[in-house]
Amino acid sequence: MTDPTLAVRDRVLSLPPIELPAYVYDLAALREHAAYVRSVLPERVELYYAAKANPEPEILAALGPYVDGYEVSSGGELAHVAKAVPGRPLAFGGPGKTPDEIRAALEQGVERFHVESAHDLRMLAGLARQVAPDTRVGVLLRFNLAVADGSLAGSSLAMGGRPTPFGLDPTQAPDIMRILTDGTYPHLELRGIHAHLASGLDAPEQLAVARSIVDWATGLGVPLAEVNVGGGMAVDYTDPDSRFDWRAYGEGMARLADAHPELTLRIEPGRALTAYCGWYATEVLDVKHSHGEEFAVVRGGTHHLRTPATKGHDQPCSVLAVGEWPHPWPRPAADGERVSLTGQLCTPKDLLARNVHAPGLRAGDRVAFSLAGAYAWNISHHDFLMHPRPSFHFLN
Repeated sequence: MTDPTLAVRDRVLSLPPIELPAYVYDLAALREHAAYVRSVLPERVELYYAAKANPEPEILAALGPYVDGYEVSSGGELAHVAKAVPGRPLAFGGPGKTPDEIRAALEQGVERFHVESAHDLRMLAGLARQVAPDTRVGVLLRFNLAVADGSLAGSSLAMGGRPTPFGLDPTQAPDIMRILTDGTYPHLELRGIHAHLASGLDAPEQLAVARSIVDWATGLGVPLAEVNVGGGMAVDYTDPDSRFDWRAYGEGMARLADAHPELTLRIEPGRALTAYCGWYATEVLDVKHSHGEEFAVVRGGTHHLRTPATKGHDQPCSVLAVGEWPHPWPRPAADGERVSLTGQLCTPKDLLARNVHAPGLRAGDRVAFSLAGAYAWNISHHDFLMHPRPSFHFLN
């Protein structure tokens, strides 16, 4: 298990029950991790943060000194990130952009558009002519590339290499390239290629994917300035003390950059930057026995922390024992050493972690679920059963 930092532990134990569940973020730990990632990447590899992973303003601001910009994927994210970290470079991606979103991005001065389709390109060209007639808007064409060497086999979520709604089909490359280079769209400038193909890959697989993307892009026969190889660096919820090998990845990206001095390479991780700085803290409400197993029901659940239900894993956690029991009735307690932790929802899918080693667990004890700094609160179905929302705490 990944135990909470001392600052997080103290905050979790000090919170009154009315403030639980709570999201507690250790911003000092986040800054330390982001600084390390930036330090082992070569200078010519730009680091953008995928804001979808965790768009809390405090998170965005803490990352500011260590990232070159932010990737947003909706008009809402665009407005939110621009307000939280004003003046920083933004890249606007995602399928299904609306005209209003593109117009807002142009008015905001977004520097890079990740174009997902021919229709996306036509809309951008038409609106750029209206909104920014004196500016050439930078375009990175996102392609859904096939990777033949099996490097996507270990991914937890594949966005490319197979039929998906993401990006352009590679067979469209000649026609799209011609349109962008023959003057048809004078307000657009082809800057490069974007290809985010999968999530959950370790460093060797990520490097293999990056090489495949760069080889394909440079083989198009069109001058390019940038190649964005995406994010998706692995976070292992089954082994929370392991980390993506950023040093090996940085060394491999340095070799790739040296082989292509004409290119700026860009990555856009999200989860792998922020997952480790967040904890979802709650308290045990009840301990009960059912058909030979024991269950602890905690405040909150997967309507606050959707990740374990979505990915089908057990969320790593630590139990923080609480001595006092302020009620006149007996305190429920576990008899065995293994307890499954569930939430308050009226569904058996509200399962946070199975068979947790928690001998002596009692109602009133606190539980801190780690690796909750990304794709947690912001992707959860908050209003199901209308339980209170968690409190938020940012520790500096």
